[in-house]
Amino acid sequence: QVQLVESGGGLVQAGGSLRLSCAASGSIFSINAMGWYRQAPGKQRELVARVISGGDTIYSDSVKGRCTISRDSAKNTVYLQMNNLNPEDTAVYYCNTLSRISTGSPLQSYWGQGTQVTVTS
Repeated sequence: QVQLVESGGGLVQAGGSLRLSCAASGSIFSINAMGWYRQAPGKQRELVARVISGGDTIYSDSVKGRCTISRDSAKNTVYLQMNNLNPEDTAVYYCNTLSRISTGSPLQSYWGQGTQVTVTS
């Protein structure tokens, strides 16, 4: 099993910044991708940003230019730097990874418990 522990959420005023961190631990053979999703009240969970093993990144249009995802492969940790936050960014942010726990095992998706980000106007 793979465990994900998120940190860095909180309350911030519009225009402010936050940095989220997510550390993966457990039976990790390899990590194919790590990313951040968010879910606002009454809405579906959506992709925020994702980084794959080769270093390529994907951002949602809503955060492009304001957020940067990075990964420390040695620490199995992914970061999300969020700048110029606005109230529409308020949501629970979830870390996700696609990982293998052994050679030849299938890729599996794992989720963190979520961290609340609240942006006030």
